[in-house]
Amino acid sequence: MEPINLYTDGSSRGNPGPGGYGVVLSCGPHRKELSGGFRNTTNNRMELLAVIVGLEAIKRQNAQVNVYSDSSYVVKAVNEGWLSNWQKKGLHKQKNADLWERFLVISRKHQLRFFWIKGHAGHPENERCDQLATTAAMSDSLAVDRWFEENGGVGNML
Repeated sequence: MEPINLYTDGSSRGNPGPGGYGVVLSCGPHRKELSGGFRNTTNNRMELLAVIVGLEAIKRQNAQVNVYSDSSYVVKAVNEGWLSNWQKKGLHKQKNADLWERFLVISRKHQLRFFWIKGHAGHPENERCDQLATTAAMSDSLAVDRWFEENGGVGNML
């Protein structure tokens, strides 16, 4: 089967502030775009949520997925073992623990490869994701990032 390409970007207007994520999924002739916005969140949360939402939208189980992100936070967390170390030390103590837990659940359903790409460098799919994320962050109907607003990005999930 052909691999699925997942392009992602996150945005926040202030950090924290209103934020959004943008996703482009492509596989052969198929393409899907996703986005969403929140009234108070951070850039890192939106970067990570973009990956999660993209992975959750994939219907095929055990798919080969190439994840392209301009977020060093997300890519290094996976590729350089930060996430594994956080798990050993107690993931619930880390920033964005709710999203990392959600990522771990969905990541086990696919074969993932992460690639960092430079943001705002003219890569068409990254530019589209940025446009989707920015537009979502400026929407009139923003969702509540409840966990962030209640925990400030850090807190015990137990």
